[in-house]
Amino acid sequence: MGSDLNIRNKKAYFEYHILDKYTAGIKLLGTEIKSIREGKANINDAFCTFLTDGLYVRNMHIAEYSHGSFYNHESKRDRPLLLNKKELEKLKTKIQEKGFTIVPLHLFISDRGFAKLEIGLAQGKKIYDKRETMKDRDAKIEMDRAMKR
Repeated sequence: MGSDLNIRNKKAYFEYHILDKYTAGIKLLGTEIKSIREGKANINDAFCTFLTDGLYVRNMHIAEYSHGSFYNHESKRDRPLLLNKKELEKLKTKIQEKGFTIVPLHLFISDRGFAKLEIGLAQGKKIYDKRETMKDRDAKIEMDRAMKR
């Protein structure tokens, strides 16, 4: 099956150095998965955090489903992420170190029809790193323009 849904967090690659990537399932309600399949989700402001009983994604906006009656969901509720214990322990120890965070990178629908979230263990970039990223991007654009001529 697999859909062409492609919701990415472009800002994450600019703001952070991505050290490690994981694919996590998301525990969703019925109206949430229907909205995601319509492409009505936003992960730009989202982040992941450990609460009492596991890893959660916070601030991920999933628009209310257009045909959902009073069963509709809250658009910015905390949603549990599904990872195995080994991955959770590894992430938990890294997060306790200073300067590390977990950011959502890519939201997609798997071949089996489940919503998956690619998350990354990230370290914040300094201002000069961001300038370097912009220089690299501009140089690549200039090279592409020169090749097309």
